[in-house]
Amino acid sequence: MLDRFSERLGKAASWLTLFMVLVTFVVVVMRYVFDMGFIWLQESVVWMHAFVFMVGAAYTLQQEEHVRVDIFYRDMSAKGRAWVNILGILLFLFPLCAFLAWAAFDFVAVSWRLQEASRESGGLPYPLLPLLKSILVVMPITVSLQGFSLLARSLKELRSN
Repeated sequence: MLDRFSERLGKAASWLTLFMVLVTFVVVVMRYVFDMGFIWLQESVVWMHAFVFMVGAAYTLQQEEHVRVDIFYRDMSAKGRAWVNILGILLFLFPLCAFLAWAAFDFVAVSWRLQEASRESGGLPYPLLPLLKSILVVMPITVSLQGFSLLARSLKELRSN
């Protein structure tokens, strides 16, 4: 179930990359052909880019495409890989996700409390900025959930004969 959630989230984020390219094209055409532009549209490209990476992190872990030193891992037995996954999740992934969520929480809460909008005239209005900053808390949660799924699969692999 967690795998399906991460997969759907990742595929939805991948469609955002197409939209990001289209918006960038519109920004360039508007600027160089019509000599006009919208700050909010330009800002939206940066935020979409951040959204793709932050939401795509759980999908990347689900697909096991995350950064890993494969020098030894690829030649290990299935049980050896399961142990590496378990230790990596418990010692690195969960603590890192907890720290990221904790560190981002106040940053996001202040953004909501201040009803933050873009500093640029004509930039993204409230509530888009706090909503987008909330991804800083959502990302470690989704990655942790996917970590639980990988942990369960690894434990299952250790129990199998």
